[in-house]
Amino acid sequence: MDGYSARPGLVAGVDEVGRGPLVGAVVAAAVILDPARPIDGLTDSKKLSEKKRQYYSAIIREQALYWAIGRAEPDEIDTINILHASMLAMQRAIAKLPIIPTHALVDGNRCPQLPCTVEAIVKGDLTVPAISAASIIAKVVRDEEMLLLDKQFPEYGFARHKGYPTREHLAALRQYGVIQQHRRSFAPVRLAMADHAAV
Repeated sequence: MDGYSARPGLVAGVDEVGRGPLVGAVVAAAVILDPARPIDGLTDSKKLSEKKRQYYSAIIREQALYWAIGRAEPDEIDTINILHASMLAMQRAIAKLPIIPTHALVDGNRCPQLPCTVEAIVKGDLTVPAISAASIIAKVVRDEEMLLLDKQFPEYGFARHKGYPTREHLAALRQYGVIQQHRRSFAPVRLAMADHAAV
């Protein structure tokens, strides 16, 4: 792996967001925090308000030793399924770090294959600051993408539901059909495609 060098003792927190939505990429982040600059108040991104997430995201990007974003796109999700796409996004996040961490801590109960030792921690985004940091910056990145998609397709309400299968989103799917960024392997999207094909 040209350009990579292992640094002893560096632990990366890894998390992904966007398994549940019907639209857009699944986004992962890898974060190596600086032990000399701890960030107080980190927790699961879902426990924080949007304003707090943006606040912490800026601090993490500034104070972490290293951070990187990885992603898997809707067509990849449709090809290899959402679980494997989530693992792929996490692998890509680690691969984008300028160094190989010694160890990776991953939120959940499954580990992607990584070029370092890896450990899955259930509810790690609540208990491990580096995983919390990864969950926060991944969530902020994905939410920003949903706001951009909302500007393109305001009728779907992406700014509000962020692509999740809310009543509003399902109603928009029925009314307007499927856009390119929808995940065609997800049941509500398949159903909407079938409905529109039958019209």
